[in-house]
Amino acid sequence: MHIHDFQQQLAALGGKPQHIGRIMRAWLQGKPLDSGTRHQKTENFLPLAVRNALPQLTAELNALARLNAEHPAADGSARLLVELADKQMVESVLLPRDGLCVSSQVGCAVGCVFCMTGKSGLLRQLSTAEIVAQVTLARRIRPVKKVVFMGMGEPAHNLDNVLDAIDLLGTEGGIGQRNLVFSSVGDPRVFERLPQQRIKPALALSLHTSDGELRQQLLPRAPRIDPEELVELGETYARQIDYPIQYQWTLLKGINDSQAEMDGILRLLKGKYAIMNLIPYNSLQDDEFQRPDGERIVQMVRYLHSRGVLTKVRNSAGQDIDGGCGQLRARAVEIRGRRLPGERTDGV
Repeated sequence: MHIHDFQQQLAALGGKPQHIGRIMRAWLQGKPLDSGTRHQKTENFLPLAVRNALPQLTAELNALARLNAEHPAADGSARLLVELADKQMVESVLLPRDGLCVSSQVGCAVGCVFCMTGKSGLLRQLSTAEIVAQVTLARRIRPVKKVVFMGMGEPAHNLDNVLDAIDLLGTEGGIGQRNLVFSSVGDPRVFERLPQQRIKPALALSLHTSDGELRQQLLPRAPRIDPEELVELGETYARQIDYPIQYQWTLLKGINDSQAEMDGILRLLKGKYAIMNLIPYNSLQDDEFQRPDGERIVQMVRYLHSRGVLTKVRNSAGQDIDGGCGQLRARAVEIRGRRLPGERTDGV
């Protein structure tokens, strides 16, 4: 189901704009579709045909994103394995302090070498309704006041649907535009489209290294853009919206945790309207990559922070349950013992 189709169904049943708007707001808040109809003016009551259709419409909307499994973690987060109508699965993450991380694709085409999601390649895009349905599902579990588009997939590769979802969440969904965070590896279209939007989200850019050649190795199918150019594009957008860019840096022991890289971060970000998020890699026992030791991470934060780059450590939510992005889905596929419908094994 697409958002426009749902709205057309309501209109065909006799729903006027105010009825459709109320039902949309109720859905986006994770509430029953007939919420808020009592004690309203007579002309604002839902038409009988609309009321009679609500159970079927509710079933159709609920099928967009069903909770397959919930994995609470010690840090207050909870990873949600979400099953879509075609039985494909994506992950959402309930974050501490009323946040939610959502997926925009089943799989991902960028192929970051340290990312479980990238190993499956891109399987398909999520519709606007499927993206938003992750929020409505989460809101039935706990409040959601911030949504970050950092789950499975590269949002820039599904740009129209993601921007439509941001617009819905930032208007009818009641989420402030700075609490909507668009994450990207740096697709040029992002810097063209985001400034044109009614709702201008905060931006997070995956940097991971100050070395252009190394970045191409770590993000093999990301746009070929030098870190210097990426930061300049980010800085322009930050000044346009008067809000800092978050730069993401997945810490890989012996790869991007050197003194040279720390000096590279200073060269790129000192004086910029920016926050550096160091994200220790979510190591598994047999992984090719490992996270740096805790002492090294502390040294890096102190070094950067003391020299003028605001630096934070952002541990991936759910590390104690091996819940790094894509891991729950990968385990679920393995347990099923067969490929999900439409799933490829050759990658994209």
